[in-house]
Amino acid sequence: MAQITLLDGGMGQELTHRAPEAPTPLWGTQVMIDHPGLVQRIHADYFAAGATVATTNSYAIHHDRLAGTPQEGAYAKLHALSLAEAEAAREAHGSGRIAGSIGPLGASYRPELHPAHDAAVALYAENAAQMTGCDLILCETIASVAHARAILEGAQAAKRPVWLAMTVDDRDGTRLRSGESLAEVLAVARGAEALLVNCSAPEAIHDALPILAQGGLPFGAYANGFVKITSEFLEDKPTVAALTSRDLSPEAYADHAMRWIEAGATIVGGCCEVGPAHIAHLAQRIVQAGHEIV
Repeated sequence: MAQITLLDGGMGQELTHRAPEAPTPLWGTQVMIDHPGLVQRIHADYFAAGATVATTNSYAIHHDRLAGTPQEGAYAKLHALSLAEAEAAREAHGSGRIAGSIGPLGASYRPELHPAHDAAVALYAENAAQMTGCDLILCETIASVAHARAILEGAQAAKRPVWLAMTVDDRDGTRLRSGESLAEVLAVARGAEALLVNCSAPEAIHDALPILAQGGLPFGAYANGFVKITSEFLEDKPTVAALTSRDLSPEAYADHAMRWIEAGATIVGGCCEVGPAHIAHLAQRIVQAGHEIV
């Protein structure tokens, strides 16, 4: 039997469900100003469900995302708030690790917007420098090989373990959202400590994991619960109102995740629309199968 790291589930969508305001292009960033403690409560719910890692609410804290919003210029403050909320939840729980989340520059699922290499590396390094209290850096929703190369180089400047999480085509898990082969990431992943697939349809992940297994590193996945990534969401400054949730029960999600574990995954969790109930059920299934959650 295996030791399994159980990540938390999605933060942005959970905030959308719990906060009274309508979604904005800032996703769940503004909520840390408007509703202090809400992010901490969500972290606490995931810890209570059995997760052993809290992912900071810093995915969208980039200068380009904040430009033209009420939080322009609050980059460092927002990073500090995201870390403080996670640290408070961990202290109350008494255990767990904190993963500092770095989302894509430009926009999610839009590899054509990714900056040139040197500019991207500098911006990702600035993100990583904010992660002083994190146990590891989780680079999320990587949509192209260039994105993987730049974010790994930038994140490594913080001298912390770096996990790379790629997003794949929902119809073909062997390909990144850019259309490039997922296997191409293996050639640029030197120095990463884990390889993951995230924010993709759970069905697509089954085809992606055998490729990640070739990297010789711990690997795993955390899927989303959207019907699909719509064309409206791929426009400038989108909100989650452009996305539709699918009927993905905790039982159905755990069925997928247990297949990933059977394929050798040792890191599993959830992304957008995968909430505390999903993580709680998955934790039960992992233990029932004789594995240890670490």
